[in-house]
Formats: sequence, C-alpha cells, structure tokens
Amino acid sequence: MTMYLKAIAAALVIIAAAPAVEAQTQIVPTSREQVRLTFAPVARQVAPAVVNIYTKRVVRAAASPLLADPFFRRFFGDVPGMSQDRVQRSLGSGVMIAADGTVVTNHHVIKDADEVTVVLSDRREFEARIVGSDDRTDLAVLKIDGGKESFPTLVLGDSDAIEVGDVVLAIGNPFGVGQTVTQGIVSALARTNVGVSDVQSFIQTDAAINPGNSGGALVDLQGRLIGINTAIYSKDGGSNGIGFAIPTALVRQVAASIAKGGKVVRPWLGASGQAVTADLAQALKLARPIGVLINHIHGDSPAARGGLMDGDVIVAVEGREVDDPEGMRFRLATLPIGGDARLTVLRNGAEKAITVRLVAPPENPPRDKTEIAGRNPFAGSTLVNLNPALAEEIGINSGLTGVMIFAIKRGSVAGRLGLLPGDMVLKINERPVASVADARKLLGVESPRWAITIKRNGEVMSLVLGG
Repeated sequence: MTMYLKAIAAALVIIAAAPAVEAQTQIVPTSREQVRLTFAPVARQVAPAVVNIYTKRVVRAAASPLLADPFFRRFFGDVPGMSQDRVQRSLGSGVMIAADGTVVTNHHVIKDADEVTVVLSDRREFEARIVGSDDRTDLAVLKIDGGKESFPTLVLGDSDAIEVGDVVLAIGNPFGVGQTVTQGIVSALARTNVGVSDVQSFIQTDAAINPGNSGGALVDLQGRLIGINTAIYSKDGGSNGIGFAIPTALVRQVAASIAKGGKVVRPWLGASGQAVTADLAQALKLARPIGVLINHIHGDSPAARGGLMDGDVIVAVEGREVDDPEGMRFRLATLPIGGDARLTVLRNGAEKAITVRLVAPPENPPRDKTEIAGRNPFAGSTLVNLNPALAEEIGINSGLTGVMIFAIKRGSVAGRLGLLPGDMVLKINERPVASVADARKLLGVESPRWAITIKRNGEVMSLVLGG
C-alpha cells in the first residue's frame, strides 16, 4: 500500500510540473449577423432564372388488345374506335441562360414532346419552341418569346474551377411540388462511368436531387451556374445523396452549337484507344494509371496530321487530365470547331506536346443510305456507308469503316434472320463488301444459295441459306 501511495504522489508531482495546456477557446456569437447563416441571398438571386418545364405528348394506343392484333386488322381492317389518344405528361426544370428567352434543359425532359410549356418563378407561362436537342450529351435548348421583355438569366461559371468540398445549391421542381432549393457539397468531379450519356464527365453532389429536378441549376455560392442537374443514383426513385450534373464547360459549347445550327457538331480527333489500367501502366513504365492508350488512328485525320502515333498515351487535353476515353471525348467536346487542341502525350516515357486542329467529322465516303428489297437475306434492311460523321452521330468508334446495317423493318426477312442494326457487312457470297454500291450489285443477282459474313461487337459470324 505504501509503495502504491508513493507512486500516486510521484505522478501528481509530474503532472504539477508539466506546462499548462491552454484550453480550447470557444467564441460566443456577439451579434445577430454572427448567429444567422443563410443561403437566402444566393437563392433570391438565382431563383428567377430557374424555370419549370411541363411537356405533353399524345400517344395513340389500341382501345383493346384484340384490336391491336395484326391478324384482326388484316381481316377486318380499321374499325371505328379501335384506337384512342392518350396524353402523357412529364415535368422537369430548366435554366434561362440568355435574356432573349433561351433556356437550357435536359434532352430527356423534352424528348418526343408535342407541346412544351415553360413556367417562370413568378408563375407566368410561355409556350416554348425546341431549338435543338442532343441525346448524346442529354442537353436541349428551348426558346420562349416575351416580346421586348428581358428575362432574368444565370451567369455561366467555370465548372473547371470548382473543387471537391465546395458548397453548392441545387434548384429545380422535384416531383412537381414547385421550385425548391437544396444545399450540399461537390462530392466528386469527372465521373465518367455513370452511363447516362455518351459524352460525360459529371459533377457529383449530395445536394438533394429528385425526379423533376432534371434540367435545373447547380450553382456556387456566388450564384454562378456550374452545372445542369441531370441524374441521380437511386434504388427507389428518391434522393440518396448521389446526384450528377453536366458541367457548364460542356453546356456552354453544346448550347452555342445548337443556337448556331440547330444541332451539335463535335470536334473529330480521328483516334481512339483504351483506358490505362494498373497492368498497362506497369508495362508502359508509368508512375500511375492515367490517360488513354491510343491503338487506332484514322489515316486522314487531325490526329494523324498532328503527329499522334499508335502507342502514345494521351494524359491531358488543354492541360486537363484525362483518365479514360470518356474523359477525353468530354474534354474535346468542350472545345470549339476551328480552333486547336493541345494534347499532352507520353511517348517512350517522355512527355510530348502535340497540337491538333479541331475539325468537324467528315462525310467521306458519302453515306449512300439504301433500303434493300428483293429475294435476299438483307431484304427489309437499310444499308449505309459508315463514315466519321455518322459514327460520331450514333456514338461509335469514328475509325470504323465499311458497310453497316442502319435499320431493319419489323417482320422483314433480315429481321427474321436475326440481323441487327449496327452489324457490319463483310462478305456476300464470299465476295468482300467495301461499299453500299458493292452490296447492291451482289444482292441484285438472284442466287439459290446465300452466304453472308457480318461483324457484331467485334465477333465475326457467318450464315448460309439455301443450297
């Protein structure tokens, strides 16, 4: 016991001799301004430029499943009352980006709409005209006519200047309840694996975003637009704290392209590749997995003329890092046609700068779209020469060439044989097919036996009919 008491006494002496530790200072608010923290000024500033969008679409449907049966229609023809119109309504949000009534929203908000109504924050309603829409970026531009009125607008901020952790506000019309403001932070940047669109590099936020918020504004604390809210990750349709917005870097370019020509024309690089994985990075002796390993270059393209080579690794576009092909496509899509793009490339372990001219994808060879008829395996299909412009439109590798099945009629011979849009036609009766003209010539000759070779998703398949 005595030894125990001596140990306690020694410990007390040590504690007493130790330097005093200053207690953590707690500051008590001394004014109303210090107590009050609010986003009201920002919300009040941006709210008038965020609009609600209501769409209407008339769908014709059979009044009875029996009346929709093709055999019934074949024998009895059209029966009065056999079809009835049904109106589909949907809602979303939009952002006024120009005082003349130009509104940006999502493509999926106004897709297939017969009527579009824009409702301002002061409850005034305007019929809207669809100027243009781009499903690959999920963006659309609308126009309302207010006469000589100057509408409130949002300033387009620099989405490349924001950082993870920045506070943001999301404004839209969730579930149709009316304009709503939610607050959160930027959770992540450059999300390219969301699967919403082909050209993507989303801002991720935990600000509550729900159905109806699509097309609405994501703004910073200065009231500048940094993104268009477009999607959520959800298992039940509600907000789970993972929302995605299209950065203004892309919104600005798409809106300008649509306003200029009614459609979006993206720059064509003429090169494609794959993301650098950990194994590839090790094989290429890179410090870390980054960039796009180029494995195909179109012979007559900006990439070829700029000196890009197979095996190069593109790690940045205009000084902005890219991690995968989606990120590279996004960065190129934010740049205007007619300018130059500076690519940072790793070649044989050394960094190299390459400048490429940004041009529109060429229509060469001409598409020569042709619907096939007659007694042959491709009857009912539409063939087309694949060129960079078409490849860009449908979102496939712009380096692909040859003859592609563009469309197939329901119930046609081609459809019953299992041919699909996107199939590449390689051979007909053992003869190579390099153009639609070749296909027309070979299919114009009657044959008791047909042998066709196609390529689908990288796999070559052959089919023999008759004989």
